[in-house]
Amino acid sequence: MSDFDTGPGGTDEKIPFMQQLLDSPLLLLVIGIVSPMVLYIVWGVMETIAIPLAQ
Repeated sequence: MSDFDTGPGGTDEKIPFMQQLLDSPLLLLVIGIVSPMVLYIVWGVMETIAIPLAQ
Protein backbone atom coordinates (compact mmCIF):
# COMPACT_ATOMS: atom_id res chain seq x y z
CA MET A 1 0.00 0.00 0.00
CA SER A 2 1.40 3.36 -0.96
CA ASP A 3 1.47 6.31 1.42
CA PHE A 4 0.65 8.62 -1.45
CA ASP A 5 -2.51 8.87 -3.51
CA THR A 6 -2.87 10.60 -6.84
CA GLY A 7 -5.88 12.87 -6.48
CA PRO A 8 -8.07 14.32 -9.21
CA GLY A 9 -5.57 17.11 -9.83
CA GLY A 10 -2.74 14.65 -10.34
CA THR A 11 -0.90 15.77 -7.21
CA ASP A 12 0.48 13.27 -4.71
CA GLU A 13 -1.21 13.65 -1.34
CA LYS A 14 -0.05 11.80 1.78
CA ILE A 15 -2.84 9.54 3.13
CA PRO A 16 -3.48 10.40 6.80
CA PHE A 17 -2.54 7.79 9.40
CA MET A 18 -6.09 7.42 10.74
CA GLN A 19 -7.42 6.74 7.24
CA GLN A 20 -4.79 4.04 6.73
CA LEU A 21 -5.76 2.56 10.11
CA LEU A 22 -9.49 2.55 9.35
CA ASP A 23 -8.89 1.05 5.88
CA SER A 24 -7.22 -2.05 7.35
CA PRO A 25 -9.83 -4.68 8.38
CA LEU A 26 -7.24 -7.02 9.93
CA LEU A 27 -5.82 -4.26 12.11
CA LEU A 28 -9.31 -3.24 13.20
CA LEU A 29 -10.06 -6.86 14.11
CA VAL A 30 -6.88 -7.10 16.19
CA ILE A 31 -7.64 -3.81 17.97
CA GLY A 32 -11.23 -4.97 18.60
CA ILE A 33 -10.05 -8.19 20.22
CA VAL A 34 -6.98 -6.94 22.12
CA SER A 35 -8.45 -3.77 23.67
CA PRO A 36 -11.37 -5.48 25.52
CA MET A 37 -9.04 -8.30 26.58
CA VAL A 38 -6.57 -5.85 28.14
CA LEU A 39 -9.37 -3.86 29.80
CA TYR A 40 -10.92 -7.01 31.34
CA ILE A 41 -7.52 -8.17 32.62
CA VAL A 42 -6.87 -4.78 34.24
CA TRP A 43 -10.39 -4.76 35.68
CA GLY A 44 -9.92 -8.26 37.11
CA VAL A 45 -6.58 -7.34 38.70
CA MET A 46 -8.16 -4.23 40.27
CA GLU A 47 -11.06 -6.29 41.65
CA THR A 48 -8.66 -8.92 43.02
CA ILE A 49 -6.58 -6.28 44.77
CA ALA A 50 -9.73 -4.71 46.25
CA ILE A 51 -10.74 -7.93 48.09
CA PRO A 52 -10.05 -7.43 51.81
CA LEU A 53 -7.69 -9.85 53.51
CA ALA A 54 -9.22 -12.46 55.84
CA GLN A 55 -8.23 -12.24 59.48
